[in-house]
Amino acid sequence: MNTKKRLATIWLDGCSGCHMSFLDIDQRLLALAEKVDLVFSPLVDQKEFPADVDITLVEGALSTEEDLHKIRAIRERTKVLVAFGDCAVTANIPSMRNPFGAEAMLKTVYLEKDALNAQVPTQVVPKLLENAIPLHQAVNVDLFIPGCPPSAETIFFALSELVEGRIPDLTQLTRFGA
Repeated sequence: MNTKKRLATIWLDGCSGCHMSFLDIDQRLLALAEKVDLVFSPLVDQKEFPADVDITLVEGALSTEEDLHKIRAIRERTKVLVAFGDCAVTANIPSMRNPFGAEAMLKTVYLEKDALNAQVPTQVVPKLLENAIPLHQAVNVDLFIPGCPPSAETIFFALSELVEGRIPDLTQLTRFGA
């Protein structure tokens, strides 16, 4: 019988810095791999988010209708959903567009700059939400791991606790370690 936890990671509107910090766990990834199966991630070749995931780390804010659809499906299929990094926790950098609105931002980027074919894309770019929002404004979040990005030590501590069935107390951790 497989007693390993099923772990997933995903990034939405973020820079992948949290995933890079996750990889900075280095050799401790091997210890983690003894206790978890990575069932979905940008780091593996899995195209569809699976059912019955124990823990999902979500990097990035919700900025598009596609993000909303994804996070709702992920929430339904995940036991413990983790807002992973400041973009997921507060909408951080993606929310810098919020004072201007989605339409004004698209016009500035695609029409007012020196573009060879000035037009707002309608097929490749997903429809933007009016504002970028943190995860908890759309779904229930079980744990918040702040940081831009969170340190490898914080990520490893949080995952180690979650794998053991405990919600970690992150209040005593610092930016540079536990």
